[in-house]
Amino acid sequence: MPGLNIVRGRCGDPLPKVQCPNHPDALLVEDYRAGDMICPECGLVVGDRVIDVGSEWRTFSNEKATKDPSRVGDAQNPLLNGGDLTTMISKGTGAASFDEFGNSKYQNRRTMSSSDRAMLNAFKEISTMADRINLPRNIIDRTNNLFKQVYEQKSLKGRSNDAIASACLYIACRQEGVPRTFKEICAVSRISKKEIGRCFKLILKALETSVDLITTGDFMSRFCSNLGLPKQVQMAATYIARKAVELDLVPGRSPISVAAAAIYMASQASAEKKTQKEIGDIAGVADVTIRQSYRLIYPRAADLFPPDFKFDTPVDKLPAL
Repeated sequence: MPGLNIVRGRCGDPLPKVQCPNHPDALLVEDYRAGDMICPECGLVVGDRVIDVGSEWRTFSNEKATKDPSRVGDAQNPLLNGGDLTTMISKGTGAASFDEFGNSKYQNRRTMSSSDRAMLNAFKEISTMADRINLPRNIIDRTNNLFKQVYEQKSLKGRSNDAIASACLYIACRQEGVPRTFKEICAVSRISKKEIGRCFKLILKALETSVDLITTGDFMSRFCSNLGLPKQVQMAATYIARKAVELDLVPGRSPISVAAAAIYMASQASAEKKTQKEIGDIAGVADVTIRQSYRLIYPRAADLFPPDFKFDTPVDKLPAL
């Protein structure tokens, strides 16, 4: 081949290095259409007939949405055994596809294993649940990894995969710093709160992992946003809940119920008043739970509000319940 200069590396390196004989230090340019390696300094074609590793056809986003003619397979999934490199042969339609007895001549020699099929179904369920409550991709990936670890350990035999997937989603949310309540997970799954709670404890024990304790601040911005409350009310509710915990006014109460009571107190003191039922529907707690937490913090209401809060209703006029 004219102009081809092959230089062997040191220590008998078997991999040849193609370079221009006149400009050995020049970075060669590849012409993908012609398959040539060209020297950018002098234009010499150093190598030709370079193998194209791209797809055989071009695919446009607005054409053939369901069939991609490039035969490169699906994206590799590292969570599945075999890396998705299996080939599935579809049923033939012509006469040459069947023998004299009507049986298909071409059959799948290897089908997906039952464990891979179970994990794939669980991954789909996790993605569906996460989409319903608008969770980002990093939480889905962490949930998938947690589920794979639990499934391969076989430490939760007898529990349904849907329950394990729901518990893994709950753990992943807490580990990523965006916790969701059990009721929120129940709302997007077909599993009861009690069953998710059982699986949650078993998974933490099986994987020997832990999650951070949830606080009132983890839910405050989301609850206030869903209620349509302004920033001032949200900041006041966050301050009230934090001061109530610091003053030990709500011992043994759930952070969610304390957050709901703080939102109720802050909204009642502002122009954007919300009822206990409205807050309870968003927070997932009963009206009576909000009232119980509110009664604990009401006697010290004057000490709980931030100094710069603009009252629409004075502290002494707040509902006593």
